[in-house]
Amino acid sequence: MESAINGYYRLSWRERIGFCSGDLAQNLIYQTVSIWLLFYYNNVYGLDSAVVAVMFLVVRIIDVIWDPMVGAFVDKSHPRWGKYRSWLLLGGIPLAAFAMLCFWNGFSGSLLYAYVTYVGLSMCFTLINVPYGALGSSLTRDTDEITILTSVRMIMANLAGLIIKTLPLVIAFFAPKVLNEQTGQMEAVYNTPEAGQAWFITMSIFALTGLILLLVTFFESKERIVMDRSETAGVKVSDLWMELVRNRPLRILSIFFIIAFTTMSISNAADSYFMTFNMHATPFMTTVFMWLGTIPAFIFLPMVPAIKRKIGKNGMFRLFLGIAIAAMLLMYLCGSIPALKACAPLIFTVQFVKSTGFVVATGYMWALVPEVVTYSEYASGKRVAGIVNALICIFMKAGMALGGVIPGLVLAWVDFKAGETVQAPLAEQGILWLVTLIPAALFVLAIYVIGKYELSDEKMDEINAAVTKNN
Repeated sequence: MESAINGYYRLSWRERIGFCSGDLAQNLIYQTVSIWLLFYYNNVYGLDSAVVAVMFLVVRIIDVIWDPMVGAFVDKSHPRWGKYRSWLLLGGIPLAAFAMLCFWNGFSGSLLYAYVTYVGLSMCFTLINVPYGALGSSLTRDTDEITILTSVRMIMANLAGLIIKTLPLVIAFFAPKVLNEQTGQMEAVYNTPEAGQAWFITMSIFALTGLILLLVTFFESKERIVMDRSETAGVKVSDLWMELVRNRPLRILSIFFIIAFTTMSISNAADSYFMTFNMHATPFMTTVFMWLGTIPAFIFLPMVPAIKRKIGKNGMFRLFLGIAIAAMLLMYLCGSIPALKACAPLIFTVQFVKSTGFVVATGYMWALVPEVVTYSEYASGKRVAGIVNALICIFMKAGMALGGVIPGLVLAWVDFKAGETVQAPLAEQGILWLVTLIPAALFVLAIYVIGKYELSDEKMDEINAAVTKNN
């Protein structure tokens, strides 16, 4: 049973899991796009790496215009089934449809079709992501409860990642068999145009499952801390940028989101290239490697509330970002030295350690979003959760854009040859940079940025007390 004193709600596990199912739903789509869309466009659909990089950038520019409009609209609107939760129902169907169409190769090689479907997917994702983030801020003011919710959310998100990283095996199940000239055996492949229909079937399964999970979140979540019509009537798009100017913690968190999502998108996109072209791994070995990028979440994210109480927010970020950086540098050595590169257990161990730092640091950042929403309410008197989450969504997508552009440009620069199973040494080296050195450098910057975030738990208790007193 839930209980509350001045908005400090304690939630039941049913509601925690119900709300967090929305993260599983979104990530079945988001992570598939983040990890596999460049690979699909490049190797299956038939687009050049540089062309895809430009497309990713253009779509993100469109988002900069679209996302603020969604944020302001969500804050001003009061749909029939709830201010925020209604959009899970209204936006879920078109999101699932565009996700499926993005991975349909009926117009294989058509750049126009790729643009239309990817822009549609991105716009529908905002219609879900912005109100979903705002919905989380409406559940409770309790910082410990928010930490628990964040841990469960990230476990759900990483469960999606675990499912998605089986994609080579799922596609191989549906894909036609082709002759391997080296072994003389018929084998299923996932990185050729012949596998196009298998990609569409697989994405359809993920998208429809995501739609069902969004409905679970819709039915199991309860909005509690929401501004009424009179308080949000004057909200406009320009308020979004004003909020960024006056809310320093939000500015710091937004920069951190850019860095985090740039790093995640680069690594997610590059892992499949690394295993396919540097390690020449089978679909099963690629799946295991990518699983190891997710499994640490189930071990360490449940420990986050205790770790945070012990060493604080900034201490936790420094610790886990540092672990990820050290492991990335070790992975670079493993990928550069033939004797180490041939040792699969070592490669897998380093991947596990790197991912431990990765998933905890980038997972916990979501717990800071409700904090900056409450800080905004404290500073301005308005709880504009839609606007704040729209800003976060913009910077998240900016990171995704950079994370999509950088791999495409690097692959073009090192003369990666799509469709060829063996790449030149420079192309392999470029892939290795994307997996190791570039993400490591970005995480060094992330440590510096998050060190400027000043909303400690003690400060948030003071702010929450002041806000509830004024209300």
